[in-house]
Amino acid sequence: MEIMEKVDILAIGVHPDDVELSCGGTLALHKSLGHSFGILDLTEGELGTRGNAEQRKKEAFRAAEILGAEFRHILNIGDGFFQHEENNLKEIIRVIRACRPRIVFANALSDRHPDHGRAAKLVNDACFLSGLRKVNTDYNNVNQESWRPEVLYHYIQDHYLKPDLVVDISGFLDKKMESIMAFESQFYKEGSSEPESPISGKDFLDFIKSKSRVVGRASGVEYGEGFNTARPIGVRNIFSLC
Repeated sequence: MEIMEKVDILAIGVHPDDVELSCGGTLALHKSLGHSFGILDLTEGELGTRGNAEQRKKEAFRAAEILGAEFRHILNIGDGFFQHEENNLKEIIRVIRACRPRIVFANALSDRHPDHGRAAKLVNDACFLSGLRKVNTDYNNVNQESWRPEVLYHYIQDHYLKPDLVVDISGFLDKKMESIMAFESQFYKEGSSEPESPISGKDFLDFIKSKSRVVGRASGVEYGEGFNTARPIGVRNIFSLC
């Protein structure tokens, strides 16, 4: 599951479960359309109130299997305390060059958790630097060629941000929720002895469903997931936006 290979989409989250919560439906949809994707977690989520790094790793691999990921790779750049510096950038560049995605998903541009916005900036810069041939990285002792994804989309997380793009995930909400519930240590489970957290109540799962409905309604579909972009969205055919 950790062996990286060529994919169409690379979904990056700073914590295991960021991807499932925010773009799991979009990934499941595109898997059904024949596109491949991989998941990259920048940290092990070791500072989370519930569970521990080893538990979250097992849960993350289970969630990736549910969604149909080609791989899931977990870095350890330091939950809560990672810096925007060369070594961390190169860790991400190494993955981008190894799997050569056309599209990258990344954390929200700003959010309640400060890691999310900082990770968004880190991934944005890594995507750009990955395209510079004089930035040297290697994978399996082989010097990597440069690669820059065509586009980076930032999924929307806890705080509501007006989306620039909404993906219709109607028909894939159940798969999204199944992948979220793979993280048994993090979310609501009757009889759990874990401490309470802002995301551990049943109401949080209801919030995720309701948010998907609100985002979808704004674009005329039953359920949706929203994304922001740092640049205008370009299309070859205006009717593809209908």
